[in-house]
Amino acid sequence: MKLYSDDELAEILDQPIFHQISTAADHLGVECYVVGGYVRDIFLERPSNDIDVVVVGSGIEVAQELKRMLGRKAHLSVFKNFGTAQVKFNDTEVEFVGARRESYSHDSRKPIVEDGTLEDDQNRRDFTINAMAICLNRDRFGELVDPFNGLADLEDGIVATPLEPDITFSDDPLRMMRCIRFATQLNFQIEDETFEALERMAPRLKIVSGERIEVELNKIILSPHPSKGFVDLQRSGLLNIILPELAALDIVEQKNGRAHKNNFYHTLEVLENVAAPPSSPEGDTNVLHGNEAPSGAVGGALWLRWAALLHDIGKTKSKRWEPAIGWTFHNHNYIGAKMVPDIFRRLKLPMGAEMKYVQKLVDLHMRPQAIADSEVTDSAVRRLLNDAGDDIDDLMTLCEADITSKNEVKKKIFLENFRMVREKLADLKVKDYKRLLQPVIDGNEIMLMFGLQPSREVGTLKQYLKDAVLDNRVENEREPLMQLLMEKARQMGLQCRQS
Repeated sequence: MKLYSDDELAEILDQPIFHQISTAADHLGVECYVVGGYVRDIFLERPSNDIDVVVVGSGIEVAQELKRMLGRKAHLSVFKNFGTAQVKFNDTEVEFVGARRESYSHDSRKPIVEDGTLEDDQNRRDFTINAMAICLNRDRFGELVDPFNGLADLEDGIVATPLEPDITFSDDPLRMMRCIRFATQLNFQIEDETFEALERMAPRLKIVSGERIEVELNKIILSPHPSKGFVDLQRSGLLNIILPELAALDIVEQKNGRAHKNNFYHTLEVLENVAAPPSSPEGDTNVLHGNEAPSGAVGGALWLRWAALLHDIGKTKSKRWEPAIGWTFHNHNYIGAKMVPDIFRRLKLPMGAEMKYVQKLVDLHMRPQAIADSEVTDSAVRRLLNDAGDDIDDLMTLCEADITSKNEVKKKIFLENFRMVREKLADLKVKDYKRLLQPVIDGNEIMLMFGLQPSREVGTLKQYLKDAVLDNRVENEREPLMQLLMEKARQMGLQCRQS
């Protein structure tokens, strides 16, 4: 962070667009300020294209005047219902709004809006670090207006509300998510009184739509260290409202002196591993790729991180105590995969390829480990590659991230075995696995040969041939597969109708 005097701020804003806004506001005789994230990011030395301008008067009229000055190359959009306007010019977008005061009813996030002063407008801002304003009028150009000491909070790395936090969060409960999101993205601490208000006001989040929560949650997940946000969500009680399935993992049960690990904090370790930059010390085989786009069809680091977040979601339902073994979580991957669609539906996440991608990785995340636990056979790797398809590299990244053991010897063994799995996967890819693993005799031909409709018998015969190819019992060639097919069909009492 860097501190600037008003003169230095004037130099930073010495750009044509700000001088043009200044001229437009002065021509109309109104006060005009750049506010919010753009001001915050000046002091954080972060590039920003998010230019918000508050006018003590009509923001729409200043936007219209600016459009007149800029001519045909500028595009003006007016949103009268909201009292806002947007001007696009070259690569720059500026949002204009009139200064206003807001009041809220208890059961709605939609405010009652009235014209107000700059002070009123700053009072309604969510956090002190977003409530700073810089004047754009010519006679005060570059003057910082910071009534809530947002600059000091920026310097101290604190997220706090301008007014009483209970009022701020009650008025617009989405601000609770934004509070944790900003703290996570900026690696700031939430001021104590503000955090206590989060705990008190958490139930108010229930009036916020899933779509709005999804946006903030995804920003937390894509932060450099997303686990920080999820710890705050859990501590405040918000996670139990948003993702109770994940919050439920935050428990350690003990029986006969034997305890299982805290699966909530294990999940956050896995999420951090997936989010880690794609580099590692020389010789370390655990190279993760969380900041790269996954190689599968869906792509994007977001969905790989979602898979990490939900990979153990089924452990609460699958947990059992077995005296001879201890705590077990049998089939938690299968149970977790079945839970994914309901979670995505509730949070208004996309229900198409993205959901299926996450569901697949949750379902398969134990498979590479099971292979690595025993002898790494060609047959097992071939089956894994067949089931994971184009998402195999992402699955391996997730599984390597899942190694959070503090036992370095055990961890080294796992990583070495995973290296062997990766080598065998690479060999199969070179050999064109899709061609090798899909039997040359398909279901349509089987139905024609035996006069069958789509049925269990057809599925049984298809799987029999597929298993033979995957287990390398026969080459994926027509003649040996046909012999196997006929033998199996006779065992099932089926007769071939083709000569």
